[in-house]
Amino acid sequence: MAKSGYTRPPPIAEDTAPSAILFVANCGPAVGLTHDDVAAAFGAFGEVEGVSGARVIVRFRDPAGAGAAMVALHGRPCGRLAGRVLHIRYSVPAPAPKAPAGVSLPVALSSSELGIPGIHLVEEFVTAADEQELLAAVDSRPWKKLAKRRVQHYGYEFLYETRNVDSKQFLGELPSFVSKILDKIVTFPGVKNCTTKLIDQLTVNEYPCGVGLSPHIDTHSAFEEMIFSLSLAGPCIMEFRQYPKGSWRAPSMVNGTDETSIQDAQCIRKAVFLPPRSMLLMSGEGRYAWHHYIPHHKIDDVAGQVIKRSLRRVSFTFRKVRMGLCDCEYGQFCDSQSK
Repeated sequence: MAKSGYTRPPPIAEDTAPSAILFVANCGPAVGLTHDDVAAAFGAFGEVEGVSGARVIVRFRDPAGAGAAMVALHGRPCGRLAGRVLHIRYSVPAPAPKAPAGVSLPVALSSSELGIPGIHLVEEFVTAADEQELLAAVDSRPWKKLAKRRVQHYGYEFLYETRNVDSKQFLGELPSFVSKILDKIVTFPGVKNCTTKLIDQLTVNEYPCGVGLSPHIDTHSAFEEMIFSLSLAGPCIMEFRQYPKGSWRAPSMVNGTDETSIQDAQCIRKAVFLPPRSMLLMSGEGRYAWHHYIPHHKIDDVAGQVIKRSLRRVSFTFRKVRMGLCDCEYGQFCDSQSK
C-alpha cells in the first residue's frame, strides 16, 4: 500500500502541535511486532483508524485518544508490546517530494483495478521474517554483475544476449531457501494445471535505487505460460504496455521517462504498484501480449502520493523452461509462430 503521508517530527517534540497522528519508535515489523499488535495496544486509549509503515505511524480517530496514549506510553515499557520502551511523538505531514517528470499514469493498487487478463497480485505473500531470510540467503551467494544491476540464476541460466535459455544446460535443482515459496505458489490465484514441476528456473535481480527494466515480453519459446515475480526489500511500479500489432521500439528516455510511448496514441499503458513482499503472476494475455516495464525512477507517484524507492529492490522471478515451441493464441507476439 501507499505510505501514510506522515513522517517523523522534528527533534524537538514540543515544537509539534498535538494531533490524532503519532510517530512511535522502537516497535513494529522491524522488531518482530505486527501492525495488528500495535493497533491492539494503542486501541486501549481510543479508536485506532490505522497503523502503517516500518517507522510506525498510529492514526487515531481523534486527538484525545492520541493524547491519552502519549501520556500513558511515552518513555515507558508496554506490556502488550513485549515490554518494549516506546518513544512517541506527534507526527507531522510528510513533505511532498517532486513528482516524476512526464505525463502521470494512474497506478492501480490491485490486479483487479489494473484489469489485464492473466495478471494477479497478492500482497504480503511472504512475511517480513521470510523476506529477511531470503535476502540473507542470496547475499551469501555470488552475484553476477550486469551494466546496472546484479543477478543470480538457478535451474537454468538466462542468456541476455538471446533473451532465452539453453535448455540442455541444467544447473541443478532450485535452492532449498525457496522451498516454502514453491509450496505456496500452487495455491496462488490464477494458477492452473499444477504439478510438482510448475517451476524449474529462478532469476534473482538486485535493482539499485533508480534502476528499472526496459519494456519486454519474456520470450514465448523460452518459458511456459506462468511467470511469478516476488518483490523484496523495496517497492516499485510496474507498467504494462500493449503495442500495435506487437511492434516494439527502443524507448527514448528523457529524465527517466519513455517519451516515445507517452506520445504514441496506439500504445496502451497501464501500471500497478508492487509493494515489498508481494507476488505478481503474469499468465495468459498479460504474459503473452503485454510488455512489462519498470520505469527508471527514484520516486513513484502512486494514488496521489509520492513513494521513494529503497536503496535496493530484489526480485525473485520464477519460471518453467519450455522444452518445445509455443503454440499460444497470441501469434503476433510469439517468436515460435513468427519463424
